[in-house]
Amino acid sequence: MHRVTAVVVPPVLSFDVSIPLMVFHNVEHYDVRVCTARPGPTPTVGGPDIVVPDGLDALDGADTVLAVGSGGEPAPAEVLDALRKAAAKGARIASLCTGAFVLAQAGLLDGLRATTHWGLAADLATRFPAVDVQPDLLFVEDGGVFTSAGAAAAIDLCLHLIRVDHGASAANAAARLAVVPPVRPGGQSQFIETPLPPERGTSFAPTRAWALEHLDHPLTLTDLARHAGASVRTLTRRFHAETGLSPLQWLLHRRVDRARELLETTRLPMDQVARKSGLGSADSLRKHLVARIGLTPTAYRASFNPSGTRADV
Repeated sequence: MHRVTAVVVPPVLSFDVSIPLMVFHNVEHYDVRVCTARPGPTPTVGGPDIVVPDGLDALDGADTVLAVGSGGEPAPAEVLDALRKAAAKGARIASLCTGAFVLAQAGLLDGLRATTHWGLAADLATRFPAVDVQPDLLFVEDGGVFTSAGAAAAIDLCLHLIRVDHGASAANAAARLAVVPPVRPGGQSQFIETPLPPERGTSFAPTRAWALEHLDHPLTLTDLARHAGASVRTLTRRFHAETGLSPLQWLLHRRVDRARELLETTRLPMDQVARKSGLGSADSLRKHLVARIGLTPTAYRASFNPSGTRADV
């Protein structure tokens, strides 16, 4: 059993505290706990107090430690010490939203890339110049330390950790139970400025859903534009506004995700995995998987689907 322990550092949003409980609870491999420096009633921002029963000794034996909250305010010294000790013992360290400030105060982000809510990214960069702040990203992994942007991006990070631990199928199942997409492409830049309202009150979500059902077809920009009832130029512009990616970039991401799922859940030969995911050939599958995650299809299957290393014929 993998123990995930969230360290609550007031001021904190009750939503942020609930995220790891909601996401990891949906996967049987995790035991999730919540602790704080001063157990008991804990104030939240704009909501009722929450009761956190465990103290920092709950970090003993934790496999993953999540720093949650602080709002950028100074964290208690005992929290910083506990985080340093957990990291020294080999725990995986992560933060949700403004928890990045807590990791930065503990010195755990020095020399690393990190992110936080876009509204506080400049403050993080100014106060902690040793941290390479990436304000446009939903979450960042560097040196084995994970940080996420605000609100829903924390869900993205938790799903990513499940994907790292147990593969795409487990992450997809957790995402379905949470009623969120398993992978949300793009970055915070989608949300910093208000996007243009969809023309004629429409969205390209139906076209994306249609494309997901036809990934094994050689879809082109013209095909997508025809389905959406728009010009290629309009499709490209509004698709980027809605997803943070061009239509063809979005298609490639979804095809690689489909290939990963097939590698994890079937024993299909590589050329069939490539064909069913729309990547064309085994060589193309290998190229894109290595570029995306640094593993060949064979190595990926061996890691996440050992029983499938011998393909069906």
